Amino acid sequence: MTVTEPAQPAELDYDSLPTVSPLGAALDWKWLKGAKSEWGVRPKPGPRGLTMLDIAVGSYGDVPEHPKYRSMAPRGADVDPDTPDMGYILNNKTDVWSENVIELYEEAVARQWSATRDIPWGELPELRSDIEHAICQVCTTLTEVEMIAADLPAKWMWRMNHDFIEAKMFLCTQIMDEARHAEVFRKRALANGGGLLMSRGHGEGLLRTILEAKTYHQATALMHLLGEGFILDIFRMGELIAPSPVEKRIFRMAMQDEARHVAYGTMHIRYTVEHDPDVALTEFGTNQDFGSALAVLLGGGVEHVEDKGFPLQAELQRKQFTSYLARCERAGISRLTRTKLPLELLGIDRATVLAN
Repeated sequence: MTVTEPAQPAELDYDSLPTVSPLGAALDWKWLKGAKSEWGVRPKPGPRGLTMLDIAVGSYGDVPEHPKYRSMAPRGADVDPDTPDMGYILNNKTDVWSENVIELYEEAVARQWSATRDIPWGELPELRSDIEHAICQVCTTLTEVEMIAADLPAKWMWRMNHDFIEAKMFLCTQIMDEARHAEVFRKRALANGGGLLMSRGHGEGLLRTILEAKTYHQATALMHLLGEGFILDIFRMGELIAPSPVEKRIFRMAMQDEARHVAYGTMHIRYTVEHDPDVALTEFGTNQDFGSALAVLLGGGVEHVEDKGFPLQAELQRKQFTSYLARCERAGISRLTRTKLPLELLGIDRATVLAN
């Protein structure tokens, strides 16, 4: 049996290509020559399909510390020297990068959920008036604060150099996550005959402080490391906070999203301080309505708010501050020796912080 070798394509004669289109426009065939492209590089799909990690091969996977251009050209493309400057101000890798951002992006797109279909809204039970008021107040505050974590990335993303595309893509997923959180908590406030309750100026002031952070480092530290970290601990306490299985599922679904955001912020700050240790954090405040509503839920009603609710709320706050201090340790910006918090009086054990 004779095996015939496949015919090899003839080399293109670039000089024979037309220089003018049928409509009279000049033609440039640089794209066909691929002078600097890594032609022939073939990423191999893994068990999950073709991921961003799979295509981060050769020079395409090299994220520059200081990109040469400030254009929207895809990283690894041949860029004309006269490409317009997009005016990006975040042009250092330390400005936005974290070592886990590509993995977090893949997790985010794989775990998107629907606040319409994935919550069993039809199973909401009738609740006592004080419990319904408490969960509605908690959901009012969460609806209010969740969208800051969408507004802030949107404020900074267009200022980030396009060579950091994976970081920008992850922040796009965060914006979608936070929109869904605002949706699910707004729906819960309205779904059981309650409503949206109190919004205070103090809380709005804190949100404005985050949104008006002067640098992205300050912004991500305030939002991801501190603010979202505190909210993540609230979600983790969902089993105690939730008055029914419906709220438990809401908190569980939101928790998986929030954990990604905190993981990005923590590792971004860590990446930054390893190259530039001059990163500062700002204090974060509390919300009186949110706190008292949590105490009612934790105590199981207003009649137990003093003997059960407030003690459990204090324990939650200890866990929040312990988690916050532990995140700072992981980020490489230890606060244990710098914090003004009376750790011993708050019942926060330094050894526990270092062990987390």
